[in-house]
Amino acid sequence: TIFRIFVILLLYLAVSSCVTTPAPPDSPNDICNIFHQYPKWYWAAQQARHEWKIPISTQMAIMYYESGFRGNARPPREKKFGLIPWNRPTTAYGYSQALNYTWEIYERQTGKSGKRTNFSDAIDFVAWYSHRAHVLAGIPNNDSYALYLAYHEGIGNYKKGSYRHKKWLINVAHRVDRRAHMYRKQLLRCESKLPKKPWWY
Repeated sequence: TIFRIFVILLLYLAVSSCVTTPAPPDSPNDICNIFHQYPKWYWAAQQARHEWKIPISTQMAIMYYESGFRGNARPPREKKFGLIPWNRPTTAYGYSQALNYTWEIYERQTGKSGKRTNFSDAIDFVAWYSHRAHVLAGIPNNDSYALYLAYHEGIGNYKKGSYRHKKWLINVAHRVDRRAHMYRKQLLRCESKLPKKPWWY
């Protein structure tokens, strides 16, 4: 019996190690199609909106520009001597591109534990961090432009204005804001028709 349990455990670990994150959505420019393709993503973003008061459109726009909805996203490796793949510039990882240290703070402060490769955990992190930026830096909950700057730079650096001399980052933040507005308009059209979360989920 112990041997059988041991074998089952090994098989479970082997299968678990092969599990991959879902492919990015087929239509990343249409939040209605995203949530029809992945209803669990909608339910997770809905829960994060309820808990942290950050619009779903802002959550999803930030995630789009952080990882392109790729659960295993990482920054590209730097090149040694311009040729040899070397270290990655940061520990950013997963859908939210959260750093190791920031993810640990999230888990400690919320009492939650999860994985950056899990969409539900990652979208909750995005909403939590945006809520922190709202509380600590006074950024309105629906100001996707400023929330993204704080998300990218860190709240402390944002308050110091570290982004002001980074034209490329300001351009990205404007794109995040435009996408959030686009997603918001789309949601107004389709949210009532999205799949409802089952009572047992």
